[in-house]
Amino acid sequence: MNIKIGDIAATSFVTLYCHAIESQSRDPILNDPKAVEITHELNKILCDSNNKLERDLAKGKIDKQLVVHVTIRAKQYDKYVGKFLESSPEGVVVNIGCGLDSRFLRVDNGKVIFYDLDLPEVIEIKRQFFKENERYHVIASSVLDYNWMSIVAKHKGPFLFIAEGVFMYLHKEDVKSLVLKLQSEFPGSELVCEVVNSLWLKKPLKRMVNYKMQHRGHIGKDATFHFGIRDSKEMEGWNAGIQFLDDWSYFDSEEKKLGWLKMFRNSELFRKTQWTVHYKLN
Repeated sequence: MNIKIGDIAATSFVTLYCHAIESQSRDPILNDPKAVEITHELNKILCDSNNKLERDLAKGKIDKQLVVHVTIRAKQYDKYVGKFLESSPEGVVVNIGCGLDSRFLRVDNGKVIFYDLDLPEVIEIKRQFFKENERYHVIASSVLDYNWMSIVAKHKGPFLFIAEGVFMYLHKEDVKSLVLKLQSEFPGSELVCEVVNSLWLKKPLKRMVNYKMQHRGHIGKDATFHFGIRDSKEMEGWNAGIQFLDDWSYFDSEEKKLGWLKMFRNSELFRKTQWTVHYKLN
């Protein structure tokens, strides 16, 4: 198995291991047996890696707070999909930047059409563990290569696009172009995406974020944040048809493992450091 992937794609390994570690904990936030299965296989390779991040993952050495945050986020995105399928049980869900996540297995209602989209290097690994069928498909492509949309557009919809931990690694002009393209190609669709506060993109603060990711998390230097917004309704200004529906922050969670961090839910500064926005693309 070839697991030579870029810095940004490597963050999908971190997400995967967070899911696996939490799934094996007491009273888990997220139950993801597929993540446990995949990590058991990857451990055989990563334990001898020259990359410190990969060796740490194989040893289960991940910050406990990160594990909690990542799994709380995954559970919330599962809820977004579940709510969409309540009103549109035969709808189409596109998981942008899917990594090695097994969301389809967690949300499958027996009717949904589900697409996992990620870079070819990630999908090559994903194909080792997931089999496509008439309702589950994978697409090996950059989200910015819009040819993938013609594959999804073969369906009638309605459509839900989710981007968990993706947009912050893209540049603003690319995110704006992508959102406007989704709006024009899939009118009436919904978009759920994670964003960071643009304050963290300014030099002093961005330097702190990069240091934490590269020196404490051992994430490669190419995995750095480029895109952010200041307010949940900011994307409405890109086009009159973009409608803000709701937002969600980690600090909104009632999960007991979040602990004392719940106190920040009443502070907009902390609540909107890294959070999720939900739009209708009319």
